[in-house]
Amino acid sequence: MTQTQEQTREGYLEAPGGRVWYRIAGADADGIPLLLLHGGPGAGHDYLESLEKLTDQRPVVFYDQLGCGRSDIPDDVSLWQMERFVREVDAVREGLGLERIHLLGQSWGGFLAIEYMLGKPRGIVSLTLASTSASVDEFLREARRLLSELPVEARETIERCEAEGKTDTPEYLAATMAFYQRHLCRMDPWPPAMMRSMGNVMASPVYGTMWGPSEFTLTGNLEGWDRTARLSEITAPTLITAGRYDEMGASCQETLRKGIPKSELRIFENSSHSAHAEEPEAYLATVREFLGRVEKTAV
Repeated sequence: MTQTQEQTREGYLEAPGGRVWYRIAGADADGIPLLLLHGGPGAGHDYLESLEKLTDQRPVVFYDQLGCGRSDIPDDVSLWQMERFVREVDAVREGLGLERIHLLGQSWGGFLAIEYMLGKPRGIVSLTLASTSASVDEFLREARRLLSELPVEARETIERCEAEGKTDTPEYLAATMAFYQRHLCRMDPWPPAMMRSMGNVMASPVYGTMWGPSEFTLTGNLEGWDRTARLSEITAPTLITAGRYDEMGASCQETLRKGIPKSELRIFENSSHSAHAEEPEAYLATVREFLGRVEKTAV
């Protein structure tokens, strides 16, 4: 079915702390809707737009989490907490009448999806955890290992700027790009949607509050977040995806696979942290097959 303007709904919903913007692509499509939780925190929905092609089977629901993108950006640092973002997922579901959904969380959105699932929400037909981890410390170990493999000049610049507290300088940002181009997105140039999401992060207060100055340096309130010991509580069929060169390294994916009972793992050999953009056809086919297979057996 060809996507038409009439099949797309968008607008604003009330959530804890402010309004969030949403868009439902393929709103008239058959199939159980897929709700997307974007990364960052603060990246907005933009970089996930390629997943709109899944509307050949189902509605795909995008939203910008509070504090970024088209949603409200309140000047209240107390809002940037995991617990509020969990409540926001419920607000989106309630506001849009999403009683039964497939849930996909990418990167930080995967952290959020895991936390949400541990609250035993009703109506989750399946879970997809894309390029994520159940533990920030495990992720940081992997990221620091990858950082040690960067060219010496970039690595030394990063280490010096962090030691001197100069993480907002152009030289630090330039050096971190050496890491991002290997392990965040290996496309050259980056797609416009990815660049918009990077702009969202830079304009949002959420990333700095919850995470820190870079992907591999945690100074925010997510410090210590670890749900490894509780992964067995996730009972929904779960697809785990990651790229071979992903900043969320191999140990993170194995921890998820071993911990979640009904899980399966797919590694994309030519991708890093953005397999949905780096290998779009293979990624879409994998997710499409998984969602359809689970849906056939769902009660």
